[in-house]
Parts: sequence; C-alpha cells; structure tokens
Amino acid sequence: MPTFTIAARAEIELDIRKSRFIGIVMPVAGREAAIQEVERMRDAHRGATHVCWALMAGGHSGMSDDGEPSGTAGRPMLEVLRHHELDGVLAMVVRYYGGIKLGAGGLVRAYTDAVATALKHTERIERVQQAEVDIGVSYAAEPQLRHWLAQHKYELLDSRHDTLAHLRLRLPAAELGQAEEAIRRIASNASIKRII
Repeated sequence: MPTFTIAARAEIELDIRKSRFIGIVMPVAGREAAIQEVERMRDAHRGATHVCWALMAGGHSGMSDDGEPSGTAGRPMLEVLRHHELDGVLAMVVRYYGGIKLGAGGLVRAYTDAVATALKHTERIERVQQAEVDIGVSYAAEPQLRHWLAQHKYELLDSRHDTLAHLRLRLPAAELGQAEEAIRRIASNASIKRII
C-alpha cells in the first residue's frame, strides 16, 4: 500500500476568536530533522503562547500539546496527517493567545483546521522508499560509474578515495537490484554495501 508525503512546505494563518493560529506543514527526513524545525519555529516565534506539533514518520512519529490541555492539539493534528495517509510530514501550529478561551472542543477544531488548511496549499505525492549504498570501484572505473549515475539521475551523496574510489548514493529501493547488476557490468570487482 503506497504512502504519501507532501511536495513542499506550506504555511497559513487563521484568526479564531482573537487568537492567531499559524499552521505549517512540511516534508521531513525523520524525527531529528522535525525536532530541529520545531526548535527553529520556537526561536522565530518567541512571543507565541504555544508551538504544538505532530509528526508522522514511520516508527518515529510523535506529537506535543506544548501546554495546551492534553489531547487538544497534538493528537488532533496527528489524526489529520493519518487521515491524509501521510508519512515523513511534520505539522506545526503556532498559537498567539487572543484573550478568549476556546474550550477543549474549540481548541481541537482550531488545531485541526490549521493543519487541514495548510495541507490544501501543498501537493500530496507518493512516497518512494529510498536506499543508500556505498560503492567501491577502481579509480579506472570511477568515470564510467559517475557517467552511469548521471544518466540515471541517482543522487550522489558523498565520495571519498583510498585504495578504491567510493561513491555513496541514494536511489529508489525498488531499483537496487537492477543498479547492482549494472554496477557489476561497469566494474566486475565493485564492492556494494547497502547503508540504509
């Protein structure tokens, strides 16, 4: 069953009974990247009352009500992401309190609406599982391997040189078997090690 992510970051603003809600959704690589984004948002909005968030990232999902009554922010935001079958997506809502209490139901609606509205401003795309591999080849085979990588538009993440030329690349996991065969045609003694 396919999972989906979003194509790009989107940000919206809602005013609900004098409170300002800034809804942000963005694709993220994982929990560590998501926590960094939440901290950046806290720094950017030091005067905000709350910076609540929800993350769908496989086994590393999470959420925070950030001081709102338990279950009124993080959980509803997470449910919106689940409803849209998203993974690798961080949702944040920054709230500036306007002086009028919304009650538990009002908070749930406000946080849900902020995330749902932000999602309307970005495209949902199918998420392709990626693999990272380290390829070691002789120096003589490196130019041909680099040419093959460019032809297939695989992402070169890093290169290093010791007794062999090592290229670290990212490619769709479903293409890994075919890629290994092609690399062995280029350099029969290539060492291929899957990292992720």
